[in-house]
Amino acid sequence: MPSGALLIFVCSVAFAQASDPERLFHDAVAAQQQGNDALAIKDYRELLKLRPDVPEVQANLGAALAHAGLYDEAIEQYRAALTKRPGNSGLRLNLALAWYKKGDLPNAAAELSSLHQAEPGNARVATLLGDCYSRMGRNKDAIAVLTPVEAANPDDVTVAGLLGAALIHDGRPREGLPKVEKAAEAGHNAEAYLLAAQTWLGLNEFERAHAATDAALKLNPHLPGLYTLSGRVKNYLGDYPGAKADLGQALAANADDFDAHLTLGAILNAERDLNGARLHVERALQIEPSAMLARYELGRIERSQGHIEAAVREFEKVVQADPNWLRPHIELAALYYRLNRPEDGRKERAIVEKLSSQEGHDSDRLSPGAGNIRP
Repeated sequence: MPSGALLIFVCSVAFAQASDPERLFHDAVAAQQQGNDALAIKDYRELLKLRPDVPEVQANLGAALAHAGLYDEAIEQYRAALTKRPGNSGLRLNLALAWYKKGDLPNAAAELSSLHQAEPGNARVATLLGDCYSRMGRNKDAIAVLTPVEAANPDDVTVAGLLGAALIHDGRPREGLPKVEKAAEAGHNAEAYLLAAQTWLGLNEFERAHAATDAALKLNPHLPGLYTLSGRVKNYLGDYPGAKADLGQALAANADDFDAHLTLGAILNAERDLNGARLHVERALQIEPSAMLARYELGRIERSQGHIEAAVREFEKVVQADPNWLRPHIELAALYYRLNRPEDGRKERAIVEKLSSQEGHDSDRLSPGAGNIRP
């Protein structure tokens, strides 16, 4: 927002012949500077009744409304002011910020893009635009905007973190991770550590994922999803008691945490606590009925409990949904023979041989963010 002193000067000229409007304006500015948005809004509205032709009043009212979280009304005032000051970059930035804070990213990006074209060297505008693009899933656009900003501002950890996240989400994790970790370490940013941990886990770098989750937990143990991620990482590292403890913490915070239920169910299944495993895996399927990794895990539990036909039904659902997943075909081949269905068993063995022979075939599947579960 422009400084109060400048606005008082500009508007004092406009109100020179009217003491009541001038007094209202000074009272409104004073209230705004003291953080009393309600009083500032009231005074600015009164002032607009007397002088609807002064865009500075509309601009200040917009700022007070935005600060109070009344973004739709703030946008209305900024747009009205821009009809009188169409080239005012400060007003346009404030309008973009109101769209941004409201969560209307397409409108914010459109306004910021126009400002960026006019002032490509404006780091604040470019950073906001890059963040909008990233949140909209336009990662390549975010990278294009943020790369020159980072080059010009190498010590700006906010820009580094945004660019790193865009690179990761664009499928370039090795390029993005150093930037995200830089933002995490320099900014003591738990969210950045969480993203780094998720990315290291996706790269099967479990020790590095563990270090990042630990750092995030020290900064903000209440960060959503963090205990779930920590439990998954510890599961991969073989720290099953630690994994179960973290997953229990996650479920205490969110009883509908799909990944926590699924991972805990898989650990209990491996430990042969089949009833406990079933409880968590069935809950995971209630949360996400289409999750094939959870259905596969349920099939394994059914098989371990001797419910062969029920296990076959679950595995058949899995291969119908994902015919190139090797593991359920292996399970089905064995179970068909146990059910005295040799022809079906031979068909499954042929599929297993075909899938196994494919170069680079990945026999595992990843749940949405859950990682591979121990067999």
